[in-house]
Amino acid sequence: MSSTISRSLAQGRHEISIEGTRQVFHVAGTGPVCLVHSGGPGIAWEYLRMPALEEHLTMVYLEPIGTGSSGRLDDSRDYRIDTYARFVHGVVEHLGAPKVYLLGHSHGGFVVQRYALDHPDRVAGAILYSTSPVTGEEFWADAMANIGRFPQRLPHRPAAGEIPAAFQRALAAQDDEAYTTSLREILPLYFGDYWTNEQGLEPLRAGLSAWIDPMRGEEPAPFDVRDQLRSLDVPTLIISGVHDFFGGTRWARLAHEIITGSRLKVLENSGHMGHLEQPQEFVGAILEFARA
Repeated sequence: MSSTISRSLAQGRHEISIEGTRQVFHVAGTGPVCLVHSGGPGIAWEYLRMPALEEHLTMVYLEPIGTGSSGRLDDSRDYRIDTYARFVHGVVEHLGAPKVYLLGHSHGGFVVQRYALDHPDRVAGAILYSTSPVTGEEFWADAMANIGRFPQRLPHRPAAGEIPAAFQRALAAQDDEAYTTSLREILPLYFGDYWTNEQGLEPLRAGLSAWIDPMRGEEPAPFDVRDQLRSLDVPTLIISGVHDFFGGTRWARLAHEIITGSRLKVLENSGHMGHLEQPQEFVGAILEFARA
């Protein structure tokens, strides 16, 4: 389904200009091309590095604009989903592969949906990971209710009781430092049970970085592509963790119902970070999908 990457594009860090803004991405692995868009918006890409997939696919990890070494937009209101999708297209064009797989995590999943709808002819397959076809009042009410219940879900973890208040601090962050600090505080919220592997995850937590400006993007309306997805003619894999505070598997199942022929992989012991919590199941689902 997918072509290999241009031979002239080496492994490692790359930098191109799109619409006059620097776009940085990283290439690792061999095989069909899979472009990866991290979440947030505004979170550094490194948490989504997947060496096990690099053994089978050419993984192209974006540093989304507004983060890391990539450029910044002059007006923070321009950090919109359609803007990110245009930058994805610029990278796809640069790679020179006729079609690519796209893996979008969380907010990155919104971007992948938008891109697949706009450029279905360039997509070998869309992997929608811990994301939703719609946001808005009901979506956020669901998430906030789950955050409030987080301490009750893990009553044997005393630190879980601190998470709801820490999340409110994250919402109030006004600069990169405060946003980064708050995200490190609330990272356990993104897992089924962070503390089962706290020692292994602490380096990720300590190295997590985030930038506030992408959070200030102005969408014309809440994200909602449900009607458009009904006619999407792109192979689609949907991956969701049962303990994801963004509604569990509710929104993943909705996308699965809407997208004709889509596959759904439910990770029973994961939250928002299934690639770290159930890596074998996560990688297996993607490889099976890519080989279909």
